[in-house]
Amino acid sequence: MATKKTDDVFSLSSFDPAKFTDSFRDFAEKGAAQSKEAYAKMKTAAEEATKTVEATLESAQTGTVELGLKAIDALRTNAENSLSHMEALLGVKSLSELVELQTSFIRKQAELAVEQAKTMQEATKKVAENVAKPGKEAAEKAMSSFKKA
Repeated sequence: MATKKTDDVFSLSSFDPAKFTDSFRDFAEKGAAQSKEAYAKMKTAAEEATKTVEATLESAQTGTVELGLKAIDALRTNAENSLSHMEALLGVKSLSELVELQTSFIRKQAELAVEQAKTMQEATKKVAENVAKPGKEAAEKAMSSFKKA
């Protein structure tokens, strides 16, 4: 029976250093290119995340100032109303006049408190939307990039 002679793949005679060097060079170049591409993507993502955080913090700061000014305005209004009421109480001549002034003041303060609460609620909602907006936009952008891939 005739046997076919095959070269041993592990023998030194079948080892070609030029092919090995070329293969290793191709492998290294592909690895370097992939690493550069991955680094560029990571750098871009980090820059976008930084911009998102900065925008969020800026919105939060602006919103906090706005809410603080509204709260100060409400406190000022309430203090002025209370002082005016105290002055009016000093000029009371009868018990019925006292009851009438007190009832009127309480009703006005209750209406004002409801109005101030609505104003603060609207302002807080607006601030929350503005603070969440950069993060929401970044998330939508990231999701759209996943959909493309």
